[in-house]
Amino acid sequence: MASPEVTSRNQRAMRFQQVHARRLRALAYRMLGSVADAEDIVQEAWLRWDGVDEEEVRHDAAFLSRLVTNLCLDRLGSASARREHYVGIWLPEPWIDDEEEAAQAADPAVQAEFSQDLSVAFLLMLERLSPLERAAFLLHDVFDEDFDEIALRLQRTPAACRQLASRARNRIRTDHGRRMVDPGERQRLFQAFSEAVRAFDVDGLARILTEDAVLMADGGGKASAVPRPLQGAAQVAKVLIGFARLPDSHWTLESVLLNGEPGCLVFDRMTGSLVQTITLAPSRIEPNRIGALYIQRNPDKLKLAPARR
Repeated sequence: MASPEVTSRNQRAMRFQQVHARRLRALAYRMLGSVADAEDIVQEAWLRWDGVDEEEVRHDAAFLSRLVTNLCLDRLGSASARREHYVGIWLPEPWIDDEEEAAQAADPAVQAEFSQDLSVAFLLMLERLSPLERAAFLLHDVFDEDFDEIALRLQRTPAACRQLASRARNRIRTDHGRRMVDPGERQRLFQAFSEAVRAFDVDGLARILTEDAVLMADGGGKASAVPRPLQGAAQVAKVLIGFARLPDSHWTLESVLLNGEPGCLVFDRMTGSLVQTITLAPSRIEPNRIGALYIQRNPDKLKLAPARR
């Protein structure tokens, strides 16, 4: 039989996972654009929380959010330095949504977390911001924290945090709220996309893309990928189908929700290994067509993807 101390610690760990971990992971992922780094941050937060006397903490959620924010700010400096030397286009690691878990969540606050923006386009916009701007903007505009609390986390005055968030908002200049995609519409887009890819149908793929559709691919210098963004339905369709036609391409596509948007996991049907993810971002103007394709091919960024299925 476990000792009372071990039982108490296990109960505390379970409560941390059930009550706090999801929100902390979502915050860290938006700050860092990396699933692996977000997991590391949450683990570090637990280790530090495990050594804290809860009776001395007035609001545990605020304490943990402040802790995670500071850990992310510490890591952002080294992440920015690494990206200066990144080969090709940088895209965030794919976030594969656990829809069943989200639907079963009883806490409305947990359900709301799933409706907040995780889109690749939004995360790329965040890359334009300084670490403090990013933190202030996310905590206020996405996680609905007041500026008094944000000031405590960032060790700035409320007025300074308000200015940081405003500056970030002006730099992004877009509504950060994600357009929720109906499951039926998501499946229709995936079906049309997968049929065109399987048939090597360039014209068919071009028809479901907007005229100004963009393709961005991240290989990180470790997998082949287009080195710069491509734009235009005809050009994007031609290049993507060209990749699908390559002799060593044996793709099997599986529908999935990626960063809150329609997408697919692409497996090599000969080996069963995951070779890339493709986010099919619907156009905000023409929601029945794809406005952007974000392809993640960097193997370092695909390591956690199958485990999150």
